[in-house]
Amino acid sequence: MLIALKSVLDRELKKTFRQKSRLLSAMVRPLIWLFVIGGGVGSIMPNSGPQNYQDTIIPGVLGMTLLFGSMMSALTTVYDKESGVMRMFIISPMPSYAVILSKLASSTLAGLVQIIMLCALLFALQQINISQLNWPLFLFSITLTAIACSALGLITAVVSKSIDNFAAIMNFVIFPVFFLSGALYPVQNLPTVLHWVATANPFTYGVDLIKHSLNI
Repeated sequence: MLIALKSVLDRELKKTFRQKSRLLSAMVRPLIWLFVIGGGVGSIMPNSGPQNYQDTIIPGVLGMTLLFGSMMSALTTVYDKESGVMRMFIISPMPSYAVILSKLASSTLAGLVQIIMLCALLFALQQINISQLNWPLFLFSITLTAIACSALGLITAVVSKSIDNFAAIMNFVIFPVFFLSGALYPVQNLPTVLHWVATANPFTYGVDLIKHSLNI
């Protein structure tokens, strides 16, 4: 079973990292949010503390990388459903849970690789202070968040009937999850109903863990 699990995992990772444009977009998207949107909004907001707005959204940008990266990696599941590969997995001797675990693991690893690449870039740009970083908490927070985002992406892929359907559902899911998470602004300042939704949003706690690990 472990050999079959490794085979499926290797296949998923090769398909994911063969798409160079996806890795490039995974780097460009958060940088646009951090420097363009963060810098633009920060220029019209008065500083209420020792950090500017651009610094305060770094945890949210890191969380966004995990959310988008892990969700997009689940797209391979939709391809497998449309091409008939998933049917071959189901009728094979390999247990169904092994297929699920391999796809979950591949999406998680894809998200972690993308956030590690982004962190290396932010370290080089001196956007993250290494001396203040709580490494155990940081690694725990990004791993846990990547697993949760991958599970959400896998569920979305399972209920999607086509690639177009997956894209529509993903946009319907991913943006509310991101914007109601405290990634860009404190959830305490939201209206009561939206505050309840943000409190019930698991991604909120992932961003919060990353924020604490960065001591922001």
